Amino acid sequence: MSESLGSGPPPQAPTTPPRRPTTPLRQRLAELRGPAVRPRPLDARSLAALAANPGCSRRALLDGAGVDKARLALALGSPASFGQSQFAFMRGNAFEARVKSDGGAELMRLLGAEGAGVDRPDLAAAGPEGRAARTSLALRQTTAAGGWSLLDHPMLMLEVAGTPVYLEPDAVVVHPDGHWTVVEIKSFPMIDGSADAAKVGAAARQAAVYALALERVAAHVPGATVRDRVLLVCPKDFSNLPTGSWVDIRKQRAVTLRQLRRLTRIEEIAALVPEGRTFDPECPADQLTEAVEAVEAAYAPDCLAACELAFHCRDRARADGGVTTLGRSVRGELGGLTTIGEVLDAARGASGDPADPAVATLRRAAALRAEALGRTGPAAPPGAPGAASRAPGASGAPGVSAVPSPSAASVVAPPGAPVADVPAARGHDDPAGGHQYAGEEAGECR
Repeated sequence: MSESLGSGPPPQAPTTPPRRPTTPLRQRLAELRGPAVRPRPLDARSLAALAANPGCSRRALLDGAGVDKARLALALGSPASFGQSQFAFMRGNAFEARVKSDGGAELMRLLGAEGAGVDRPDLAAAGPEGRAARTSLALRQTTAAGGWSLLDHPMLMLEVAGTPVYLEPDAVVVHPDGHWTVVEIKSFPMIDGSADAAKVGAAARQAAVYALALERVAAHVPGATVRDRVLLVCPKDFSNLPTGSWVDIRKQRAVTLRQLRRLTRIEEIAALVPEGRTFDPECPADQLTEAVEAVEAAYAPDCLAACELAFHCRDRARADGGVTTLGRSVRGELGGLTTIGEVLDAARGASGDPADPAVATLRRAAALRAEALGRTGPAAPPGAPGAASRAPGASGAPGVSAVPSPSAASVVAPPGAPVADVPAARGHDDPAGGHQYAGEEAGECR
């Protein structure tokens, strides 16, 4: 029998949804920044701070969109209280001009090439893209020429989280053998041949960013090699005479490269911001707060010296009771305990797995504190790490098999006691290499 009309399966609707036009990344970032707001370009100092905290999606998006975080913090009611004085800028510019005067003769003396002829190519061009292209051409030509060349404030490009970032080092020197050297000129003094370790570390991280950008150009220039040591030029003792020191940046370069590769792509973070919301400081405060809170932050006390939004993020972290306010080292030792409430409950014995080393350490610390104050506290479970043993009827302090971590013990406080920021110990290793010191990014270098 033939099939009757309409007896077949009903027609199926197409399963592929219609494609929606995607907004180009540059246009999307301009919308987030605000239609009438000019972008604020990234510099090496901001990029080094961003690489030191790659888990902060909020900073990655704001920096990628060119948002002025100082104005944004002011509009949110948490203005930044740090910066660099105009006097420091003027002193730094005057010292840099002296180092580069007389055709760079003083700089060549510090490089060990006193009296050598130096070529200073013209790097003028329209816009950052044009200057970057002109710099690449000058590097290629001077390397092929085989002489000494001094590039004054070249423009380099480095791709960060899918977006181009234009960087401007103080100087780059091309050697006759094809080596390229980054020159960092800073206005802090070098007394008796040594300078402040925190400021040198910050300068090394900035120079590492420049070296990464230079390597991108050197990959297309035959015979070119970027040196893994940079020349740091500072005033000698208490004078204005320049002196130099070679700084090895291999560690900073490797760590910065690894951290930058871990950064989430900007377009994925931008999709988290609700439609119609921007970071324009002229927007109403409630809409501005909604846009900022839509993107996750990774606050740590170190941010207070490196990010203009740190006070806003700290207030939010305190309101949520996050252990991030206690510092990265404490946060790492607490394991799965993410809030201060969970930490205090674990210390009192109200919650937590006794087999967890962090919980056992907290309970042991609480017991020692209670004993020191003459109170009875929760005892550590038998066999747990750090458990104390006291002989029946013995007097004196109990025998301790393991000393509890001081950073973990620092979060144990009586109920209702205020919890303040506890910065990490001075001189601990930070993710960006070298050592992190409180305040080292807050105007310590020119």
